[in-house]
Amino acid sequence: MMNTSLNSSPTLTEISTPQLILQAALAALSEGRISEVVEQFDDHFTFADHALALEVADRERLTEFLHKSRELFPDTVVEVGSIFECGDYAIAEWKLSATHTVPYGSISYRSRILLPGTTIIQTKNGRIRRWSDYYDQSTSRRVSLAAFFTEWIEY
Repeated sequence: MMNTSLNSSPTLTEISTPQLILQAALAALSEGRISEVVEQFDDHFTFADHALALEVADRERLTEFLHKSRELFPDTVVEVGSIFECGDYAIAEWKLSATHTVPYGSISYRSRILLPGTTIIQTKNGRIRRWSDYYDQSTSRRVSLAAFFTEWIEY
């Protein structure tokens, strides 16, 4: 049975439609509940961040990538603007806000990130089979995140 309280999002284990899976996954990522998101991926999956030219097909690597993203941008919030589904696919348009901190000697500079993007997932039997993120890499300030994982690009 799905939790329908106005003050809480359904948990990922309570849902099965692609739209609800994506909505709950983005909410969980926004709240830092990474292991809850990773558990919803199928045994054979692909996670692609097209702005960073990064593709992951292993739970351990996905977990590390999402944790590093949270570590570098701890105040990240993802706000879903619109979401719809077609068959086994769901598409969400979102806005990400975060703070980017750059050390410069003994001073740290903080700049605000406001980034629109889109996530497309494909599900199979209620599990995430493919996840693709699309956003503008140059305005994302996530180059430092990509630098940790450039050797992970799988062809």
